[in-house]
Amino acid sequence: MRTAIDLRTSEVLPERPRAVRMQTPASPEAVKAAKILAPILEATERKTLASIQLIDRHGRIIAGYETGGRYAGVPEVEAALRGEQRTVFRRNGGYQPRYSFEWLSRASALRLHHAHPIVVNGQVEGVLLLSRSPRALFRGLYEDRGKILVGVAVIFFLLVLLSGVLARAIVRPVEALSRATRDVAEGRGRVPPEPELSVVEIRQLYADFRTMAESLERRSSYIRDFAASVSHEFKTPLAGIRGAIELIEDHGDAMSPKDRHTFLANMSADADRLSVLVGRLMELAKADMRVPDSASCTDLAAALGHVADSFRSTAFSIEIVCPHDLPSARIEGTAFEAIATALIENSRQAGATSMRIAAGQDADTIRVDFVDNGPGIAEGDRDRVFSPFFTSKRDQGGSGLGLSIARALALANDADLRLDPSEAGATFRLAMRLA
Repeated sequence: MRTAIDLRTSEVLPERPRAVRMQTPASPEAVKAAKILAPILEATERKTLASIQLIDRHGRIIAGYETGGRYAGVPEVEAALRGEQRTVFRRNGGYQPRYSFEWLSRASALRLHHAHPIVVNGQVEGVLLLSRSPRALFRGLYEDRGKILVGVAVIFFLLVLLSGVLARAIVRPVEALSRATRDVAEGRGRVPPEPELSVVEIRQLYADFRTMAESLERRSSYIRDFAASVSHEFKTPLAGIRGAIELIEDHGDAMSPKDRHTFLANMSADADRLSVLVGRLMELAKADMRVPDSASCTDLAAALGHVADSFRSTAFSIEIVCPHDLPSARIEGTAFEAIATALIENSRQAGATSMRIAAGQDADTIRVDFVDNGPGIAEGDRDRVFSPFFTSKRDQGGSGLGLSIARALALANDADLRLDPSEAGATFRLAMRLA
């Protein structure tokens, strides 16, 4: 059984009382055992600087300090005679300060007492009583000054090394990324290269920043191109309206009613085109900024049937091929119908007379192919079909924004709309996630 004591919480007992002198001598066997152990006890005392006393089973001191006496009412001795080892703190009455700062250590004026039972054949035959003054705090620090200095030097070196590693792996990369963030926000600069020495989180941060910067660059390029296209599209009808107004102002009195009517009709047509463009631009802006419901899903068969019914006529036929067990797709119903409407309207304006809409499932993706029998898309125009304001039917009132709106709606719903040209016509494929 081990004993434990805590300098912070253990009770400090008064100084141990002196032994009471006994008139009767100890037993011969105990005295003989003490003589045999005396050299060992003396050598141990010199080595450990501890006071060692040997006590027989009757409580008499047979070796060590106050030999021949008996401790009465000493709790640790009585406990050891019952077979229990005990360790206590007691006041040291003979303490004299020797160092300037010994008062800082609580152990300075204390003495540690330990009573250990001597058990032979299951019977307590005696007690070994040890006592020693704990080593004072500053005395221990002084005696172990070499080890402490080495430890302080090692800790300081590790702190310097850790600071260098943290500065190289975290602080510097974060500062470089901070500067790059300000540069990118001002429209200049570039993404810094990924640092050679960095933690996993810093590398992921650089990868996320690079993705964000590339997205911002694509968005900025899109806005620049879009602004240029809007300016070009608005400039033509505005120039026509301005020219007609100037002619009417300068020669209105001399114009014939027919010429006046012609100019006014042209101005009305240009104004109508501007109105259509503004409306389509509003639709595109709503599609770009759309935040769909993540829990939305659509029964594609029902949605396709609803859209096809509004376009079927004697001049334009629509065939729908959809498995009866096709699961729902993760897309808003209004967005899917708007995409399908734009694709069908685009085919009809391109000269197609029929369209085949085929739906199917590939793993966790649902695809819908829109295939028409029109003249197809020219090789040089295939990369521009989704660009805003691109149209080959401008003379028929096309704004060139239908497919751009359709793709924006698809992207907003985490879907993908692509062109797959074929010989007979054009195939647009819409891929969506399962609901």
